[in-house]
Amino acid sequence: MIDFTVTGAFLVGLMGAGHCIGMCGGLVGAISQQMPTQTKGNVLVGKLQFIVSYNAGRILSYTLAGALIGGSASLLSTLFSLDIYLLSMRILAGVMMIATGLYIAKIWSGVVQVERLGKRVWQVLGPIANRLLPIKSLKQAFVAGLIWGWLPCGLVYSTLTWAVAANSAQQGALIMAAFGLGTLPALFSAGVAAQVFAQFVLRNSVRMISGLLLVGFGIHTLYIAIAQLN
Repeated sequence: MIDFTVTGAFLVGLMGAGHCIGMCGGLVGAISQQMPTQTKGNVLVGKLQFIVSYNAGRILSYTLAGALIGGSASLLSTLFSLDIYLLSMRILAGVMMIATGLYIAKIWSGVVQVERLGKRVWQVLGPIANRLLPIKSLKQAFVAGLIWGWLPCGLVYSTLTWAVAANSAQQGALIMAAFGLGTLPALFSAGVAAQVFAQFVLRNSVRMISGLLLVGFGIHTLYIAIAQLN
């Protein structure tokens, strides 16, 4: 049986290419351009090592956030038997999935407004992240990815609501890892200046189909949650 939440999370990352490139593409490009000049071996392989290291850190931060959010929800439900709370979170997850689908389909962009929630956190982390530039080592690239994973992003926050509804640290981590993996093609293309993939997913027809598919996932999630309420 397909886990629609994990599938949906991967789809959000994959088809949110335009937003991902806007948020992180510049940094990936900077890492690619500012890394130490390689005098031996394959230059492209050297660049990819830095990009992989950065993205590994970024995806790990998403995964840890998913585990923390999902685990906290699970703990609360065990301590307080908050069944109604969890069902409400599933309804919220369905609504956010629909909102994200509408954003990807370029029908409604309200979901990006939730990025305001993370601005205070980024006021603390931003200066720390900037001090890591220019990137000079793979370790530095990994740490930069860990920090930039907390950059305010409506798509990340939307997907995190699914981690809450999952009511499990393991499932929450899996959902956010799937989201992170979905973002890889766009950010890899930004890093190595190969824009074919980005151009494909930004086509109106592709965005519309993907967005409506995600809306369908959201409706499915809402249907299950409402059925449980009844």
